[in-house]
Amino acid sequence: MSTVSKDKFNIETRGRLSAWSTRHKFSHRPLGYDYRGVETLQVKSEEWLSVAVAPYAYGFNYLRSQCAYDSAPGGSLVSVYHLTQMRDQPDQPEEVCTKIFVPRKNPRIPSVYWVWKSSDLQERESYDMLGIIHQGHPHLRRILMPESWVGWPLRKDYVVPNFYELQDAY
Repeated sequence: MSTVSKDKFNIETRGRLSAWSTRHKFSHRPLGYDYRGVETLQVKSEEWLSVAVAPYAYGFNYLRSQCAYDSAPGGSLVSVYHLTQMRDQPDQPEEVCTKIFVPRKNPRIPSVYWVWKSSDLQERESYDMLGIIHQGHPHLRRILMPESWVGWPLRKDYVVPNFYELQDAY
């Protein structure tokens, strides 16, 4: 992944957080804006924790949501963090979306539990459903599936176990 200094994005297409991160030499890649105009950044997994502290210091003090998805069968897993800057004008909060792409063979991301406590259950869910390991998370264990469950149900290459026979359905 190329960093912002090597990227061909025009400076006008970058959002405020991307420009701020560039000035302070935080490695990231701007991905543009979503349909609501929310700036989206890509960050390397090994740099995520140090980069995550920067938006928090910049005022993004609320983790609105954390989710994850499988980009393609055999492809990368993606962890997505939606950060919100809560200020005096709660009807117009500034938002930013951060995406971390990790290989499915070794899906490890530093946990931001110590930055945003609200990531607790959300990181556990992405571990439970996709197998993304959030390193440093104090309670990382399954939350929806039984502890004995084998595999990661939301991965596109997941093979559903054959639990029920047809005659048991009647």
